[in-house]
Amino acid sequence: MDYRSAYQAWLENPALNEEGKKELLSVASDEKAKEYRFGAELEFGTAGMRGIIGYGTNMMNVYTVRRATQGLAEYIKTLGDAACRRGVVISYDTRRKSQEFAAAAAGVLAANGIVAYLFGDVHPVPMLSYAVRKLRTIAGIMITASHNPKEYNGYKVYGEDGAQMSPEATAIVVGYIQHITDYFSVTEAKNSYIKKVPSSVDKSYYKILTKVALSPEAVKKEGKNLKLVYTPVHGSGYVPVTTVLKKLKINVTVVPEQVKKDTEFSTVEVPNPEFKETLSMGIALAQKINADVVFGTDPDSDRLGVAVKDDKGEFVALSGNQVGILLLDYILTRLKEDGKLPANGVVVKSFVTTGMAKAICEAFDVELVDVPVGFKFIGEKIKEYEADKSHTFLFGFEESCGYLRGTAGSRDKDAVVASMLCAEMVCYYTYKRRSVYGRLLEIYEKYGYVLDRNVSIKYEGLNAMKEMNAVVDSLKTKKAEKFDIYNVTAVRDYSSSVRRLADGTEEVLNIPKTNAVYYELENGGFICVRPSGTEPKLKIYYSVRAKDEEAAEKAFDKLQAAFVAFMKK
Repeated sequence: MDYRSAYQAWLENPALNEEGKKELLSVASDEKAKEYRFGAELEFGTAGMRGIIGYGTNMMNVYTVRRATQGLAEYIKTLGDAACRRGVVISYDTRRKSQEFAAAAAGVLAANGIVAYLFGDVHPVPMLSYAVRKLRTIAGIMITASHNPKEYNGYKVYGEDGAQMSPEATAIVVGYIQHITDYFSVTEAKNSYIKKVPSSVDKSYYKILTKVALSPEAVKKEGKNLKLVYTPVHGSGYVPVTTVLKKLKINVTVVPEQVKKDTEFSTVEVPNPEFKETLSMGIALAQKINADVVFGTDPDSDRLGVAVKDDKGEFVALSGNQVGILLLDYILTRLKEDGKLPANGVVVKSFVTTGMAKAICEAFDVELVDVPVGFKFIGEKIKEYEADKSHTFLFGFEESCGYLRGTAGSRDKDAVVASMLCAEMVCYYTYKRRSVYGRLLEIYEKYGYVLDRNVSIKYEGLNAMKEMNAVVDSLKTKKAEKFDIYNVTAVRDYSSSVRRLADGTEEVLNIPKTNAVYYELENGGFICVRPSGTEPKLKIYYSVRAKDEEAAEKAFDKLQAAFVAFMKK
């Protein structure tokens, strides 16, 4: 069925709600809009789907949510009656239609005789992940588009281990979804299969956070004097983050304008704490009250942004890589000081995350493992290590402000735990009469300065993903020997799991396949290109080693110019 026929079929279907009819009629003369809405089906990728809110097969709406949930239900039913009784726990964030989509998912599961535990209010990703394990459900659903702009929403599925659903299980679910051609055939039910998530789940989540605490003495001594500003950026992190910080007896001042559950995220351009602009109101308040540190979380509270005072007393927003290496250094330092650093300890990061992690792990004699971008791959490693007892998971992180310490709580990135650890870290360095920023400079002094930066190229339209993948594919056919003064020592093609060295020899990469090209540079830096899996952006990651920040900035400019020219060849 072509997009015009699909558009007309939806418009004429008596099951389409009034909002949908009105919206589709509004684009009746807009062929481009109709093609975008009906020229494809919203892709259910690894662990879920994400798209612009609106009506059509390529949009996030109640009909695409029901269809996806029916596919999940069909899969669960193949696992037997016990799996259906164990059920699915469902949470949602503060985005437009999140609560409606969550209720629709619960209704579809109930219509299939599958228990659905539904949170009564917004709860973040880490608490959904924890609830799956606490309630021993067979799966979990999180309605969120994470840090995406307000126009988006999404649907993430979790496995029984609390990590994002495995690629193998996802493929089976996708098969069931694709067999559903009539979006209006999926029904909901309101019956006894829909249950409330017990309040005890929240209480136990907060309790287990103490298991990953590292510096109780420093917190006890310095916490009461610490001034911390926090913004939930209108998201679901407000209650859990303030709760855990107050449990530490740390003074928390919340940005009042950004507490409201605002579906439009009206005080920020995008609700992404990776950007300094998103933390600007928090930084302004911190300057006003002479605070020590600023935290910000995204709508589903799986990402944490941090700003600290530099050596001049001015607030600087740290990058995700900088927060990651600070936390990594802090965690390993404290474990070693207390004699609790296990011999089989392991740190897991995405391969586009800073190369500085390798130097830090080597200094502590801790193994470092690289995985593809996506925290589900870190979750898979945790599951693997628990099964074979080969390693003790210490810390996992991604450059996009995602961090996880320990395995007692979430199996996805957790900004609640990260907030607790960062607050502890500030207390620890204050206790030692040092500063977090000062420690960052010490790390650079010890291991060498590394500038990590990523550039996003935005794509639009129905073929955005196809066009981005084509750019990456084209790079695989080009020979790269050097970019400016940096010789290329090896090229990794993650789509074929091959690492090609400059002398022509090849090695097999033991890592899940993904479409990305990674250039290793002779001084330990790298360039990597990959399409985003969550938004229409081609991402280019640069990691530049130099003697200091000024030299790194100059080197980055030259490296970027050389690589852009290479891409255009």
